[in-house]
Amino acid sequence: MIDAAGLRVMKAIADEGSFTSAANALGFTQPAISQMVRRLEQRTGTVLVERYGRQVRLTEAGNVLARHAVGVLAALDAAEEEITAIAGLRAGRVRLMAFPSSSATLVPQALAIVKRNHPDLTVTFTEGEPPQSLAALRAGDCDIAIVFVYGNDPTDPADPTDPAAAGSIGHPGELDEDLSMLVTRRLLVDEVRLVVPRSHPLADEAAATMADFSSDEWIAGCARCRGHLLILAAREGFTPNVAFETEDYVAQLGLVGAGLGVALVPDIILGAAKHDDVVALPLSPPSRRQILAVTTPDLQRVPAVGAALEALCEAARAVPTVVTAATDVATS
Repeated sequence: MIDAAGLRVMKAIADEGSFTSAANALGFTQPAISQMVRRLEQRTGTVLVERYGRQVRLTEAGNVLARHAVGVLAALDAAEEEITAIAGLRAGRVRLMAFPSSSATLVPQALAIVKRNHPDLTVTFTEGEPPQSLAALRAGDCDIAIVFVYGNDPTDPADPTDPAAAGSIGHPGELDEDLSMLVTRRLLVDEVRLVVPRSHPLADEAAATMADFSSDEWIAGCARCRGHLLILAAREGFTPNVAFETEDYVAQLGLVGAGLGVALVPDIILGAAKHDDVVALPLSPPSRRQILAVTTPDLQRVPAVGAALEALCEAARAVPTVVTAATDVATS
């Protein structure tokens, strides 16, 4: 019923004392001011301006609008200034959620890049496994979710019945989320290796199969990692004896180094956490996972979110691992 333009006119009339002076102050013509007042009186259903001679004065209702116009217009001006700052990357906030193993490598470097290139942006970071972070993204509780998916790029139209397509959309047990309505940016192709105690009889092998370690005890990680372990073992005809479970990869390396079992550990961790008592063997056939930055089509157009995505891509190229960096973008 009452718009910002009408409020500006009422305030100008109160300040200037006439339609002509109000028109000059606002850069309008006097007839335009008169028309805006009449339209506002029609909308409010009452007289707002009392005319006498060449002068005008506000009625009680007109004074109410002029008085409230001060605060309302100030708030609108402040909002406009903030939006201008956000659009110009002089301000803004990005809420990032990422799985724990990325918080030791990829995320810190990306945050440092944002701070260096855009010091006025604020990036908040929360840890969460992929199902949790994607749920937060869909609920509007985060702006970028860093997730991992075993197998092929989940945006590829792979055949879900093909064992090589593990990780593609719809493949049971490896990716339960539908990313088709989201925007995904592939950051890394992360190889998963079999980590064994240095004293293990097969520690000097050039490569290893899962079946080679079917009689060993295993150390499993998060629910998704454990599921991947079970799938790889099932393909080679055995069920692993999972003796220990921990989502802390440093703890996994410690358990392996103590001779308590073997584990599947991704390169992104092996490049950041060293342990002298373990050996990382390439798997045959190889196992890989995609590390993705996921956001929504609308959020990717927000300048601060775009800056954070670019920082993640730059950080991915600098991650101290043997993984392959990539910046593929897929939008649906």
